Amino acid sequence: MASLAMAAVGEAAKQLPLHEAISGIFGSISMAAWICVILPQMIVNYRAKSADGLSISFLVVWMIGDATNLVGGLFTHLAPTAIALAWYFCVADFLLISQCLYYNSVNARRAAEAAEAHEEAPLLGERHRSHRRSISSEDGAKIAPAGDELIERSSWSSNAACLLGVYVVGFAGWYLSYKAGAYNETDPVVSAQRPSELLEKIGMVLGYFSAVCYLCARIPQIIKNYREKSCEGLSILFFMLSLTGNLTYAISIVAYSQDKKYIINTIPWLIGSLGTVVEDATIFVQFRLYANNKRPDTTHA
Repeated sequence: MASLAMAAVGEAAKQLPLHEAISGIFGSISMAAWICVILPQMIVNYRAKSADGLSISFLVVWMIGDATNLVGGLFTHLAPTAIALAWYFCVADFLLISQCLYYNSVNARRAAEAAEAHEEAPLLGERHRSHRRSISSEDGAKIAPAGDELIERSSWSSNAACLLGVYVVGFAGWYLSYKAGAYNETDPVVSAQRPSELLEKIGMVLGYFSAVCYLCARIPQIIKNYREKSCEGLSILFFMLSLTGNLTYAISIVAYSQDKKYIINTIPWLIGSLGTVVEDATIFVQFRLYANNKRPDTTHA
């Protein structure tokens, strides 16, 4: 696999600058990662019929960052893959937030109905049910450790396989687009019309605002996990793909051009992508620390 990849890069390097090939490859991998990023979390939400694990503040701030990222990128003429990703980010944010709001609304209504039923239920019957639940929980706790360990190992293996698949699909996507002639044009940074000074300044301001949003977005999620001492309801693959997408996104931007003005203009986007890597790493640590902890039950009175 590695030899085939090197051969493909070598072939491409004969017809276009190496830095463009590298930017295209990592941009394509980043796009594959970001296209897949919301799927694991949406699947977790769907299976649980709940979005309690996610902080809505995290998603809203992230969406604001993506919107300003898109407009700022258009104003400063970022790499084409960065612009395409920015469009997709906005769509993905809308889908995930819509799902979370739907489940939160449904579960809040069910919780209210359950509270009314609870008040009307006979006290003795409730004690009897509580006793049965207690016995069931104790029995489950005796069996859980061994099963959880096997599930955790399987989960990490499948997540690693998914990441490898993202790299393969991303590289294949770049190679197919290269063979289709997507990279036959001259250097876009040289040939493209420079944005006006005003638009460029606005783009830079939006870029820095976007970076601040990205850096702040995960803080509510980290605090939520810490307070509840649990990462239940979160997909670790969601954050693994996010980290992969951010790293390859930054490499794609830097490799695209070594023009001084271009590099200066991309600083806010590099801060926003690389800065969140530290926060994703913090969430990984929380996954390890709180691996077997459940979130407090918020669906019953």
